[in-house]
Amino acid sequence: MSPQPDWRSEGKDRRGAGQPTPVRPRYVGVIGARSCSSFIAEQAREVGRLIAEAGWVLVCGGMGGVMEAACRGARAAGGITVGILPGDRREDGNPYLSVSVVTGIGEARNVIVVKSSEALVAVSGAYGTLSEIALAGAAGVPVVGLHSWVLDAEPNEGRPLFSEEAGSPAAAVSAVRAILERRE
Repeated sequence: MSPQPDWRSEGKDRRGAGQPTPVRPRYVGVIGARSCSSFIAEQAREVGRLIAEAGWVLVCGGMGGVMEAACRGARAAGGITVGILPGDRREDGNPYLSVSVVTGIGEARNVIVVKSSEALVAVSGAYGTLSEIALAGAAGVPVVGLHSWVLDAEPNEGRPLFSEEAGSPAAAVSAVRAILERRE
């Protein structure tokens, strides 16, 4: 396991020698259905663990299924998880959230999940996941697919659904790492 970066102490502040400059962490979203098979849950848990080990903040919709499994993996690895909840009650979020954001806007919160992420990993998913993939495409947020939706790019003006499709959690996180490095 890689050590977590100390975001508060890297670099020097322009205000004077010895003053720490805050370093902004990377935010990576994990999207997927509220209920899933044990195989998909294990895939999501591993994605979450790898995101935390990379030192990134995990962003998700905050509920069960893929979201809960990814948060569980991230928290077990010492990571930070942010859940953008659809309802009015913080208590409705999964128990592995570090931060719960109550929106009261239902599925419209998918826009916030997408816009709060620098890249997304779609693990399997249902229609809510498909809406997040579409929103990400419109917003220019890259999405890596892992056992997720399959749509033919040709009828869609040649545009593929994902920036990359991965066959494993490690490959998905590696693809996200390459995307983030290209965007630096």
